[in-house]
Amino acid sequence: MKATGIVRRIDDLGRVVIPKEIRRTLHIRESDPLEIYTDREGQIILKKYSPIGEMSTFAKQYAESLAQVSGHAAVIADRDQFIAAAGGYKQLVSKSVSRELDEKMNNREVVMATKGDRDFIAVCEDEEGEYLHEAVAPIICEGDIIGSVALLDNDNRRRMGEVEQKLILSAAGFLGRQMAQ
Repeated sequence: MKATGIVRRIDDLGRVVIPKEIRRTLHIRESDPLEIYTDREGQIILKKYSPIGEMSTFAKQYAESLAQVSGHAAVIADRDQFIAAAGGYKQLVSKSVSRELDEKMNNREVVMATKGDRDFIAVCEDEEGEYLHEAVAPIICEGDIIGSVALLDNDNRRRMGEVEQKLILSAAGFLGRQMAQ
């Protein structure tokens, strides 16, 4: 565990403030869910909760099906990192989502773009793979953004179109409904 040198007091309602520097470093936003653990030494551990991360096995299977049906690479991310990939770009798993993707998720935007387009974004913070086409949709569960689904392709002869847009919207809708159950 890393010491920060920051000490906070618990208020009369049992609350403690997580310092802004730590929230910024760990990408903790207002209303983000946190899991609370204790260990045998009496330490309290706060961990960002990822509802999609809880379904990582299911997300991997869904990404595989999506890649097989679409013929494109499929990746699924929670709010912070990629949790599943199939059909290529498996190196993205556990990598951080880019600021651009985070912004698109927050704005609930669907991205359909080809490299060179104004709307084209890097999906990963430290881009590991070159791709030419992307289709990205946010996953929304009970009004909250919990992640995104993307199809990526490197083949210049195949562009993303209406079929891919419907696939990612269906996938995002399905995953969002699964999380609500």
